[in-house]
Amino acid sequence: MLASAAQADARPKPPAPEDVALDQALQRLVTMAGGPPGVIAVVQRNRDRQVHAAGTSEVGRNRLPRDTDTMHIASTAKAFSGAAALTLVQQRRLGLDDTIGQRRPDLPRAWHPATLRQLLNHTSGVPDLLSSPDIGPAISASPGKAPAPRQLLDFVANRPLENPGTYHYSNSDNIIVGLFVESVTGQPYDRALDRLVSRPLGLRATSLPAGPELRPRPFIHGYDPDPGVAPTAKDDVSEFIAGGWSWASGGIVSTPADLNTFIRGYVGGDLFNRRIQNEQAQFVSGGSEPTGPGTNTAGLALFRYDTRCGTVFGHTGNTFGYTQFMAASRDGRRSVTMSINLQRTQKNTGQEAEVFATLRAAEEDAVCAALAPR
Repeated sequence: MLASAAQADARPKPPAPEDVALDQALQRLVTMAGGPPGVIAVVQRNRDRQVHAAGTSEVGRNRLPRDTDTMHIASTAKAFSGAAALTLVQQRRLGLDDTIGQRRPDLPRAWHPATLRQLLNHTSGVPDLLSSPDIGPAISASPGKAPAPRQLLDFVANRPLENPGTYHYSNSDNIIVGLFVESVTGQPYDRALDRLVSRPLGLRATSLPAGPELRPRPFIHGYDPDPGVAPTAKDDVSEFIAGGWSWASGGIVSTPADLNTFIRGYVGGDLFNRRIQNEQAQFVSGGSEPTGPGTNTAGLALFRYDTRCGTVFGHTGNTFGYTQFMAASRDGRRSVTMSINLQRTQKNTGQEAEVFATLRAAEEDAVCAALAPR
C-alpha cells in the first residue's frame, strides 16, 4: 500500500551530505594519532539546530560531550569583551576613538595614545602580557589564584607600544577593554558583562569566575598530555588555571549551547545597531589565535573567515586543555561552534600540527554544514 502524503511528510528527512561529512570529520579527528579525546560541534540553520559529537568528554568514560557541558572558552571571550564595549559605544558612553589616556590614565603613559578601536582590532601596539618571560613562572607559582586584572598588565608595563597601527594579536588589549568597561559602568567587569551581554542574549550558563573551578557540572574535561602520548586522567588540566589569569581576554566559562546563542546574537545585531556593526566590520589583515578556517581577517573583536562554502564571522581561542571556534553568517541565522578538549594551534609541530590541520578542516566542514541550503 502506498503511504499517504501526510505519512510521507512525517518520515524523517535523510541527513544532508554536509552533516554526514561533518560527522565523518569529527570521527576522523578523535581517532587520529594525537587527536583530542572528544569534540562537539553545534550547527544551526535558521531554527534547525543540530549537535554533532564524537569521542568522550572525560578520559576513561564513555560519555559524548554535550552542548550543556561547561568548559573554558579561551579567547572566544574576547568577543564578549568586544560585545560589552560596543554596546557602550552604541549607548554613547564610550567612543571608538577614546584613548587609554582618557579612560585609564593609571596605565603606562607610553600606552596613552592607543584607542579603543585599536584595542579591539589588535592594532594598539600594547605588548602582549603572554610575551613576558615572567608570566609563565608566575602562573606556575600560583595557578589557582591570579593577580587583580590591573596587575596583569604589570608584566609588560615597562615596555612601549610596539608598531601601533599594525596588527599584532595581544591578550593585553582585551584586559584593557575590560578595564574600560569597568571605568564607564562603575561595576566589576563580570557584573557589567552579565548586564550588557549575558542577560540580553539569554545566556544561562556563562560566567567569569576568578578561580579555576568549572561550574555548573558536568563539564568537558581538558587535557595537556606529553607530545606523542595519549592523555590520561593525570593530564586533566580542566580546573588547574584560575580564570583570573586571562580575565576579560579569555577567562569566561560557558557551554557549546550558550556559545552558539552568543555568536548568533553578536554577529546578527541583537546587541547594537547597523552603524556599530559597520564600524566593527572594517577588516584588516590578521588572523585569529589560533588560525580559523579559510582565510582570516580582523575586525573589532571579530574575525572574518572566508571558506570554500562562504563567509562567516566569529572568533577562535585556545587555552590549557581546550581549543574553540564559533562563527555565524552576517545575519546571524546560520551558526557553528566547535570545541575540542586539547589545546592545538598553528604553532604546533609534528603530529600535533597534523591534528591542528585536521581540526581546521573539520571547522570548515562545520561552516559548510551551517551554510548548506536546507
